[in-house]
Amino acid sequence: MHELKIISAEAVPRAIQKAERYRLLNQSWATESICLDILEVEPANQQVLVMLLLSLTDQFGAEPRELARRARMVLDRLTDAYQRHYYAGIIDERLAHAQLALGAMHSEAMAHSSLRAAMTSFEQAEQRRTAGNDDAILRWNTCARTLERLRLAEEQDGSYEPVIGE
Repeated sequence: MHELKIISAEAVPRAIQKAERYRLLNQSWATESICLDILEVEPANQQVLVMLLLSLTDQFGAEPRELARRARMVLDRLTDAYQRHYYAGIIDERLAHAQLALGAMHSEAMAHSSLRAAMTSFEQAEQRRTAGNDDAILRWNTCARTLERLRLAEEQDGSYEPVIGE
């Protein structure tokens, strides 16, 4: 195995720009690598931790369970309570969509559970938001609409699943 090289502290701002650019180009694996390099120099850089978390969730199609575990490890390093709840919701919401895309047995039930967990996290983030920041509400509404589409699809399929606890 090759020993990784360490970037200089002066290179961090430029590396952040590159990581953002690679994420926009849907090359989240490259963003992940750059974020890991930056975090070797600045382990508590909150902006980079968020970008790393998002780059991991961008890759959920490949191996969602392992990537979700890694994203939650990054989540634990965020210091702001709002961000911890908001990005916990993002992880669960994106996990739900990955579960649906995989189409495995019981994927709708797993996605339903993940979406409900996301909504709970978004509600907790909403309680901690600053004035004018309704991002958590927007995400909560997206989850609610996705759940409604799942319910309608189940009704059209003729399948029945009892709603518990709602």
